[in-house]
Amino acid sequence: MKKLALILALLASCSVWAQGDAEAGKAKAATCAACHGADGNSIMAQYPKIAGQHPGYIEKQLKEFKLAMTTGGTQGRNDPVMGGMVMALSEEDMSDLAAYFSSLPISENATPESSIEVGKQLYNVGDAERGIASCTACHGPRGNGTSLSGFPKISGQNAEYIKLQLEKFRSAQRNNDMNSMMQSVAAKLSDDEITSLSQYVGGLH
Repeated sequence: MKKLALILALLASCSVWAQGDAEAGKAKAATCAACHGADGNSIMAQYPKIAGQHPGYIEKQLKEFKLAMTTGGTQGRNDPVMGGMVMALSEEDMSDLAAYFSSLPISENATPESSIEVGKQLYNVGDAERGIASCTACHGPRGNGTSLSGFPKISGQNAEYIKLQLEKFRSAQRNNDMNSMMQSVAAKLSDDEITSLSQYVGGLH
C-alpha cells in the first residue's frame, strides 16, 4: 500500500514538473553547456546527456541537487559540482531548463560487440537466481523510460556516466531512487556486469 501511495504521489508530481517554457530555458542554458554540451549531448563521457530526457526527471534531479546542498547532504542527491550550479536556480528556472533540454534530440551511441551478450541478458531478463530484475521493467525494451512514472530515458546515454551512477547506487553514495530500486539492483552487480550493462544501454535504440 505504501508503494502504491508513493507511485501515485510521484505520478502527480511529475505532471506538475512538466510545465516549463522551453524558449525561456534556452536563454538560461548557457552555463549548462560547459558540461552537457550546447545541444544537451555531452561529449565528456562522465557527464550525462540531458537532451531528450523526460522534463519531469530533469527537474526532479535539479531539485534534489539543491536539496542536498540545503540539507548538508542528508537529503536529495549529493554532487558538489551540480549542487553549486543549482543553488541560484529558482523552481521556474529548473522547470524552464527541463522543458528546453527535453525538447532536444539525443545523439546516438554504439555498443561494443564484447558487451552485447552480458548486457542484453541483464537488460532484458535480469537474473532471477540472484534477485536481479530486468531493466526493461522500468526503463522499457528500448530504454526510453516512462515520463509519468518518473523512470528516465537511458538509451543513447554516455556509457561512462551510466557506469558511474550504477557504482554510486551500489555503494549507496547515490540514494535518491524510488524505494531504493536502483540500489537493490546495483548491489548485486559485479564490476564487469556494470561495465557490460552500461555499454549495452549506451547503444540501445
